[in-house]
Amino acid sequence: MADTFDLVVIGAGPGGYVAAIESAKKGMKTALVENRELGGTCLNRGCIPTKTIMHSTELFAELKACEHLGIHVGEASYNMEEIQERKEEVLDQLRSGIAMLMKKNKISVYEGTGSITSPHEVTVQGEETTVLAAEKILIATGSVPAMPPIPGADLPNVVNSDALLNRKKVYQRLAIIGGGVIGMEFASIYSALGCQVTVIEALDRVLANMDKEIAQNLKMILKKRNVEIHTKAKVEEIVEGTDGTLICRYTEKEALQEVEVDGILVAVGRRANTDGLFGEGMEISTDRGKILVNENYQTNYSNIYAIGDVIGGIQLAHVASAEGINAVAHMVNEKLPINMGAIPGCVYTNPEIATVGLSKEEAEAAGISVTTHKYAMSANGKSVLSNQERGFIKVVAEAETGKILGAQMMCARATDMISEFGTAITGGMTLAEMRSVIRPHPTFSEGITEAVSA
Repeated sequence: MADTFDLVVIGAGPGGYVAAIESAKKGMKTALVENRELGGTCLNRGCIPTKTIMHSTELFAELKACEHLGIHVGEASYNMEEIQERKEEVLDQLRSGIAMLMKKNKISVYEGTGSITSPHEVTVQGEETTVLAAEKILIATGSVPAMPPIPGADLPNVVNSDALLNRKKVYQRLAIIGGGVIGMEFASIYSALGCQVTVIEALDRVLANMDKEIAQNLKMILKKRNVEIHTKAKVEEIVEGTDGTLICRYTEKEALQEVEVDGILVAVGRRANTDGLFGEGMEISTDRGKILVNENYQTNYSNIYAIGDVIGGIQLAHVASAEGINAVAHMVNEKLPINMGAIPGCVYTNPEIATVGLSKEEAEAAGISVTTHKYAMSANGKSVLSNQERGFIKVVAEAETGKILGAQMMCARATDMISEFGTAITGGMTLAEMRSVIRPHPTFSEGITEAVSA
């Protein structure tokens, strides 16, 4: 006899486990199915491990450059095996926290691969086969790294982000195929360790979906840190070099170029994870592998919902969590509580990058007359005293009313401060209303006051 639930969630990442907690709080009997670790990609193979390693490597870089601050530490060194051990401690602690939340909220956790075998049935293949009967089903299976059909991509030491995050030996020469968020964060990690990094990006700039000035500044900063960035460049093939090295050949400006490296990271994006998800006869509507949903996150089966990376769109952990909460609200006939109109995007390079809302170009393309206000953080006291790199805060506002439409930040603590602009956009605040707030001195957040006053 099948175990019966009001909601079965497939996938225990930040979309799935947050939705499971939300549904349990609303009185729904809830099950959570996961075939790997609690926390999904974000906790185990993405956001958290990347930033944990990055924290260590940035401290190492700061130690090497601290003599002019009056700090003398001798010769700094690092041990990647110990950095990896510390990373695992962080992951264990956070996974334990999620497990505790599942227990506290009386959520039944099933270990195994969930397959939707009928509109109201999920079959879990684990140590044994379990059938779950569900009034509603939520798909939150996330995404996996995409691997383009590059000749030689299957050679040893050609890796995706999952493999590189667990590597205990550092590639002293690393090529990165892809200049998106994942590629640029790994470029920051490896350059902080003093490695030679080459980024090869097919588009005309790195971080192509962000403000053009951000890409230009980041390229200049990373160039000083031994990172070469090649844009409008197409990788042709990867071949074996001498003594276990790799040669990455690419076309740039119609000329064939090559770089010899110890390892290659392929970071060209991620694809929806739907392998084995649907049983025979289940015809869920998809588009190029992504599950299609309506504004309430319902698939073509009204009782089956999907959220997060598996539906495409903006592939971020906090987006998946918000979508999960909204989907559960719709299941219980409540108004969707979270405004999805101001989604922050963050890049944890040094300096940090964060954006929310519209850029000037996006606003003008939508026919909106805007004004832009920019403040250079080189004049900010906290930035100067803490030896920060060049950075800025840019604000986009409606020309007639001063209503905040968007913000782009490239400075220390940008990923923390961007939420102030998200709140402003969601609340319909104006430049004048943001100016009316007193921000403490000396702080990085004073730059917000300066930017909205510019």
